[in-house]
Amino acid sequence: MRLQFPGSTSRTNSRVLSDLALLVTAIIWGGGFVAQRQAAPYLSFFAFNGIRFVLAGLVLLPFVAHSIGKIDRRFLWILPAGVILFAASALQQAGLESTSAANGGFLTSVYVVLVPLIMALLWKKQNPVVNWIAALAAVGGSYLLSTAGNRLTPSSGDLLVLAGSLLWAVHVIVVGRAVSSLNAFVFSVGQFLLAGILHLAAAAITGTLAIGGLSSSWLSVLYAGIFSIGVGFTLQAVGQKQAPASDAALILSLESVFAATGGYLILGEGLNPVQVFGAAIIFISITAGQFFQLLRRTAGPAAVDEKVPIDPFS
Repeated sequence: MRLQFPGSTSRTNSRVLSDLALLVTAIIWGGGFVAQRQAAPYLSFFAFNGIRFVLAGLVLLPFVAHSIGKIDRRFLWILPAGVILFAASALQQAGLESTSAANGGFLTSVYVVLVPLIMALLWKKQNPVVNWIAALAAVGGSYLLSTAGNRLTPSSGDLLVLAGSLLWAVHVIVVGRAVSSLNAFVFSVGQFLLAGILHLAAAAITGTLAIGGLSSSWLSVLYAGIFSIGVGFTLQAVGQKQAPASDAALILSLESVFAATGGYLILGEGLNPVQVFGAAIIFISITAGQFFQLLRRTAGPAAVDEKVPIDPFS
């Protein structure tokens, strides 16, 4: 006979649903790299991101207006989240102008191994050696993926995407903290609109706000706005409410696989053997680090994931 504690089934079901939400997010985000690549020749990265973030925010706003309630200090989480989202997405889209969807997906996924390192450095969390090894291996895989075995230095596009992955790591941590105290949907709409306004302002300042190419990329913009941003980031926020950080990082890392698959099937982009090897190293590094976290969690209560133990707005 198996003992079952009150509420354990409910917690299990919530976690399964959260993991499923994160898996759908990974699939949607993988397709988003294809949409971003298709739009890159027609719209500047500031204009493209500005339109899709504002579109996502406006589409979702009517559904969350009744949940906003009293505005208090919890809403301040929207400020760092929106600014980080603006910077990370700008670097990513700028990089995708000159690199493939597969490269963009795998290089972006490096943020997964960066999350525990950042938490160790900023919040003094204990970090097992395997995470540091995984991070170093991911860097090596990134080098192989970017150089393709036929040059010494990574491409500028890949370096921009890789720089963005550092900011995505910080964004994951901020989202995890924000949704623990603020309605996930309200938070999502707030960060989308803020990031979108910042992108449009940057486009206006740099003189790249021209949207003439929208007629040739409207389908990509709709997918990137409504699905990648509106649905994807909202599902991420909902999923991270119940799923442990290691679950979220592991599942969301699958976006790189879906990006590579979409790039090959839709855009005809392929990887040579050296790049495949580099991508494999990145993916193995990510999954190995998260698998170790799962093993630690099953070892006992002390292994349960914790929230970041600091609230700058408290």
